[in-house]
Amino acid sequence: MLAQKLKDFLDQKKVKYITIAHSPAFTTQEVAQSAHVPGRIMAKTVMVIIDDALAMAVLPSNHRVMLDDLRDVTGTEDVRLAREDEFKSFFPDCEAGAMPPFGNLYDMSVYVSPLLADETEIAFNAGSHTEIIKMLYRDFERLVSPRVANFTT
Repeated sequence: MLAQKLKDFLDQKKVKYITIAHSPAFTTQEVAQSAHVPGRIMAKTVMVIIDDALAMAVLPSNHRVMLDDLRDVTGTEDVRLAREDEFKSFFPDCEAGAMPPFGNLYDMSVYVSPLLADETEIAFNAGSHTEIIKMLYRDFERLVSPRVANFTT
């Protein structure tokens, strides 16, 4: 089931998107395969803590966050991966690990890999482990205003 907050936001903004149902999958690479979406456009949302604030690092499913690079991008040494117990309560309408990359809806900064920003489309978990959203990247960028930065392998 779509995260209600996300669905309401996209519908209010009159953005075109499609939802794709798939069999239960728990890694973004599994999701991409199950939903028949290219891995290069399937975004994974990695929760990080930057200077004691939650933030989202959004990157293609087949890449990894490089914390040292994210430290350089943010100009702070205080960058680490967030534990699930530190962010779960911020996403009451989402299953754990299936948060959409819309930090603006949750008062969080969003950092996006240029590997995604260079694509025409983006796909991402929509709040559950059985449904994704696919939309134009330019619409995602307009709605979220992420900071595009190199922080992936």
